[in-house]
Amino acid sequence: MNDPCRFETEAFGAFGVTRRTFDTDSRTLSLHYAFEHGPEFVESVTFESEPATDRRAGGPGATGPGFERALLHLHIAAGTSYYKVAAPDEVVIDDGLSPSEAAFHRHLYDDGLREFAVSNGLAVPRPVSIRPARIEPPGPAPVAIRPGGLLVPIGGGKDSMVLIEAVAELDPLLFAVNPHPLVTRLAAQTGLELLVVRRRLDPALVELNRAGALNGHVPITAIVSLIAVVGSFLYGYDAIAMAVERSASEDTVVVDGTPVNHQYSKSGEFEHLLGDLVASTVDAGLHYGSALRPYSELAIARAFSRLTAYHGTFCSCNTVFRQSAHTADGWCGDCPKCRFVALMLAPFLRPDEVAGIIGRDLFADPAQIPGFAALMSRDDKPFECVGERRESAAAVRMLAGRPEWRDAPVVAALAPRAMALVSDGDVADLFVPAGESAFAGTAVGDHVAHLLAGEA
Repeated sequence: MNDPCRFETEAFGAFGVTRRTFDTDSRTLSLHYAFEHGPEFVESVTFESEPATDRRAGGPGATGPGFERALLHLHIAAGTSYYKVAAPDEVVIDDGLSPSEAAFHRHLYDDGLREFAVSNGLAVPRPVSIRPARIEPPGPAPVAIRPGGLLVPIGGGKDSMVLIEAVAELDPLLFAVNPHPLVTRLAAQTGLELLVVRRRLDPALVELNRAGALNGHVPITAIVSLIAVVGSFLYGYDAIAMAVERSASEDTVVVDGTPVNHQYSKSGEFEHLLGDLVASTVDAGLHYGSALRPYSELAIARAFSRLTAYHGTFCSCNTVFRQSAHTADGWCGDCPKCRFVALMLAPFLRPDEVAGIIGRDLFADPAQIPGFAALMSRDDKPFECVGERRESAAAVRMLAGRPEWRDAPVVAALAPRAMALVSDGDVADLFVPAGESAFAGTAVGDHVAHLLAGEA
């Protein structure tokens, strides 16, 4: 007998991205979704910060075709949070899309949800189609008149702090969606202005998850990025600089020949797709991309090791950012993020300094060996925002050559494997920028290159 309170995913038809409204007085966007033969949802996104301050002019405002297009793209992308409760094969959009726009969003609902699919035993690639109300021919992107300026999203980890410190002289605006108190404290520590946005998921989603709806990872960086794109019309900045390194492009696993990347919406591939989408459909004068893309996690960690003022404040452990977290929560000391950050910083700091950041000495604990080994593994790399396998191996190789580190149980156990995986030349290559930043040849790119250069 079926449980009447149990969520039946098979009963639902297509997922619909239906209507949206933007209230200019409260700066609140309401996003509506509905399953065929299933539940409806309403999400709200409120741009809490005032659009102008005593030192910045406002943006072009909540009007015009570019603004409407930005709202549409955010509407579709945010829908991944609700689509996944049943994951049907069709997403119906109550708006027209050009072929390239439809292709962009299909990437989000396929590549961006592959980890979710693997976790729930679903097929990858995802057999999902995007069906707009009509197919529209591509047209020239509008250009809004903006005062200009740089926006840098702040997430609480080392990467965003390195970028912020690099471009601080350019007086960027900082940006956060639902900022944790830790993020608010870090932003205050920089002395820069923080723009705050509140995203409120429909509470029915939690109830459905409790009743057995499918659940899992969504392309959250894509959603946050598109919120920042919408915000550009309210706050006037014309450049969005992400703090994403090149290792985010590495696949986490390969399933039957299909790559699955936990960090898909941080990947170089997605960055180019979103940058092109913004420039071609939202605003030809609005620039989006990562300013850290050419750099490895090791190079960024080397730079962060010198930013000692943030060592006691920053945190990358997801324990801090889960919905049930307490404001006093910090590094858990027993997860892939804690291990990876400790491993990246260790070559540039003393053991007591790394232990002081994480809260305990992970390298002295033999029970941590399997977790550190997974960071280098071709088969067991965790579904987390951790760097390339070779970066982890390179860090262990570096530690094996340092007297203060080489006898630690984790290092001693993993050094032979790391030595077999990477050479000294491989380690050296990780400190050489590879590829171009979206901000190459600009003041942003020059400031980043200056901070990332040099030894610790």
